[in-house]
Amino acid sequence: MADSFCIIHLVNQFFGGIGGEDKADYAPTIVPGAKGPGNLLENLFPELSIDATLVVGDNYIATRTDEAIAKIVDLLRSRMDADPETRPQLLLAGPCFNSGRYGLGCAAVCQAVHQEFDLPVLSGMSPENPAVVQFKKDIPIVGTGKDVMNMQQAITAMGKAAKRLLSGEQLLPERDGVIGSGRRKNYFHKKTGAVRAVDMLLTKLSGKPFVTEYQMPLFERVKPAPAVADMQSAKIALVTSGGIVPKGNPDRIEAASAGKYGSYSIAGVDVLAPSDFQTAHGGYDPTYANDDPNRILPLDAVRELKKEGLFGSLHETYYATVGNGTSVEKAQAFGSEVAALLVADGVQAVILTST
Repeated sequence: MADSFCIIHLVNQFFGGIGGEDKADYAPTIVPGAKGPGNLLENLFPELSIDATLVVGDNYIATRTDEAIAKIVDLLRSRMDADPETRPQLLLAGPCFNSGRYGLGCAAVCQAVHQEFDLPVLSGMSPENPAVVQFKKDIPIVGTGKDVMNMQQAITAMGKAAKRLLSGEQLLPERDGVIGSGRRKNYFHKKTGAVRAVDMLLTKLSGKPFVTEYQMPLFERVKPAPAVADMQSAKIALVTSGGIVPKGNPDRIEAASAGKYGSYSIAGVDVLAPSDFQTAHGGYDPTYANDDPNRILPLDAVRELKKEGLFGSLHETYYATVGNGTSVEKAQAFGSEVAALLVADGVQAVILTST
């Protein structure tokens, strides 16, 4: 093992000492040495030396992801083109805990930096963070607690995993605390499946602990949010899984098993005209939706309710995808990303329509 490893650390504006939510639009910068949790990492692991810290605002990375990644890649390029003995050996991102914007940003940067420079990357966040579902197959993520109260445990786990990764070892969920990627690996077992199943049953019947070879998926039960306290001043938004998109489907949202969602402006639009909007959904007869897109995304009715004073304001961007055959995993990721964007834009409630 080397005496010291050179690391680049990625943090948000809060942990970078720039400011709180008022600085969430902070553009990417790079500063020498450690900041915030990086100081704790160096104290706990003197062999992990932070050469520089990348700092970027949560809103900036969440809403201008491609732009932020391009800037970060440019900021790193001179360091990555340096002498092999002095160039960074790892990009460490976070910990992000359960912050959706922070987690999605860190994971996206890790993925891009690894692809661009073939640089090892590692992040840390709560297993409930929406970035985990989207990126666990692409980058190693150490599981952490949900909030900053778990900082020492998170940095300790990330530091240990970083040392193993830098030493060329494979990270293992049961040993290193990394979140499983969900990939399956085929191998030949000494016992047939039937024999293993009977052994497992006998173990279970005898009251002894056992580990199943296939965990059944558990679908989360979401507790309904409390009612909006003051609708007269509330800002609401429209979101649909019914596939209503601008004419021509500019983002090419798939008719089934959607891999993306779109965001579209309705500023100055009172009614969705069939000449301007359509459905991309392939799971129902599109005739009536294409004749009147307001049947799926009820903009006309919402504008009328606004005139009656039933709520404060309408968010002038709506979000759309297709629920037809879309996996629960993807749907959860879409929902978490869109929710984070809406919260950042001051939205208090959403009218969510399907088909």
